Amino acid sequence: MKKTALVCVWSMMSVLATGLTGNAEELKIGAGAAPVENILKPVRESFERASGINLNILAAGPKNAMSDLIRGNVEAAAAGLTFSDWLALMKKEGQEVKSPETLKVVVIGKDRIVVITNKDNKVAALSKEQLQGIFSGKVENWKEVGGSDLPVLVVWGSLIQGTNSMFVSNIMDGKPVTKEVVEVATAADIKQNVQANPGAVGIGPAAVIDGSINAPKVPEVSREITLVTKGAPSPKVQKLIDFIKGEGHSHIKG
Repeated sequence: MKKTALVCVWSMMSVLATGLTGNAEELKIGAGAAPVENILKPVRESFERASGINLNILAAGPKNAMSDLIRGNVEAAAAGLTFSDWLALMKKEGQEVKSPETLKVVVIGKDRIVVITNKDNKVAALSKEQLQGIFSGKVENWKEVGGSDLPVLVVWGSLIQGTNSMFVSNIMDGKPVTKEVVEVATAADIKQNVQANPGAVGIGPAAVIDGSINAPKVPEVSREITLVTKGAPSPKVQKLIDFIKGEGHSHIKG
């Protein structure tokens, strides 16, 4: 049974809206947690200033991003998945991409998946076996893995399918995550709930780590961050790719 989120989530389709106004061009891109937190948010302001293009980021997860790209609702889609893993995810979700050969793929960065806990939870490291116990629901109290006497509260994001898929494959060895979770939408929502609840634990891209949470040492899971377009990138998308790989590189987290 899914638990009710203790921190309000305003929208399942979080739109990180444009920063400039007026008659500037707009570039609309759909994205998962890894590109949003590690690349797009960090470079957005400087890219808009340098290019004069408003960067409209739809943080709706890799499934919705790819679907929007195929329908022509966005000019590009980005996710923390290899292209083959992304196609496999779409097929699993019942939205198989019919003509993948028409899509242009560019790797724009790399990321690692992190586990986060409340800052008052001083657990310094968790093994793969301990993580399997926590996220499967078998470990119900932090004292079982060297932490405080607190019930474990798993926070799970519905719109970070790429992150979830990589974690389940590499850490859970394909075993399912417990159904007793606080279900939220994005990586930002996970972080917010973990900040608010002493026993909470979640996963996300490396860029979510800061002084407001604890990030225990865990087995490394790294991944490519991939950007996809229908056919060759448009001039606006190419400007963004060039900025990320060039001048914008110093702004990228991860």
